[in-house]
Amino acid sequence: MPLFSRSRRLPFGRRDARITLLDKRTLRYELSVDDIPQSVVSLADPRSLEYPYIRHIARVIDAEAPAGEELFAVHLGAGALTLPRYVQATRPGSPQLVVEFEPELYAGMLEALPLPDGHRVEVRFGDARAVADGPIDEAATTDGDVTAWQDAKVTVVDLWDAAVIHRRVASLEFYRRVAARSADDGVIAVNLLDGSPFDYSRRQAATLRTVFTHVAVVLDFDPVDDEGPLGNVVVFASDAPLAAVTHPQLFGAPAPVQLHGDALTDWIDGATIMTDADGEDSPDPDDPRWD
Repeated sequence: MPLFSRSRRLPFGRRDARITLLDKRTLRYELSVDDIPQSVVSLADPRSLEYPYIRHIARVIDAEAPAGEELFAVHLGAGALTLPRYVQATRPGSPQLVVEFEPELYAGMLEALPLPDGHRVEVRFGDARAVADGPIDEAATTDGDVTAWQDAKVTVVDLWDAAVIHRRVASLEFYRRVAARSADDGVIAVNLLDGSPFDYSRRQAATLRTVFTHVAVVLDFDPVDDEGPLGNVVVFASDAPLAAVTHPQLFGAPAPVQLHGDALTDWIDGATIMTDADGEDSPDPDDPRWD
């Protein structure tokens, strides 16, 4: 049980990282960095998810194997371990790997918000791009070492530096390495932040289409609204048919906007793929155009 009643500052250099109690009854906590929310978790019920985009990813994970069956999930970016906690609650004993860049912040978060007994969540500290680019240890994979990161059924790409995604973890070269570490029918979920005209997200969808056979975009606002806000966009990709397409009702009501097939082609509309050479960081939420 966490030993603080309201807010705790976590070690993170000169940056202000905090865990704040939002609801005492549900033990709901928020992790923030420089006042930017990163994660919300409920220790009383990890299946309770705060943000729509997290619920979209969780529903796709639910559809990737029969209920309760273990699956290997990789989480690039830890936050407060919202989705690893969800997978553990819904699929107990599932092997999971977290790739996290900030060991001190991770340790402080885990001390404040411990994982439940019996979990099989392992962490590998380092830069996600460097880890993805590293050699694959087939022997370690055979021995069941999840830190080898190979044959992942689900890979969640949620790589934020406060409110920005850096180009080196959003390029064609990066996604090819992620694909090489995925199962043949593995699914990738990429969490983005964007707004109309969605130049960044359209480039990301075009890039993922170059790597994977099937791609779908899910977002909770009108993709052609010129006055629309900045918000989360989730791109799902796989070489196998996507549950987001074959079972669109899994997202519940009200249903988010779902783009795939011809509709996705029309939305991408000539957007160029993003490479290491010509990539870009995600949109800055402090840009006045989003006001």
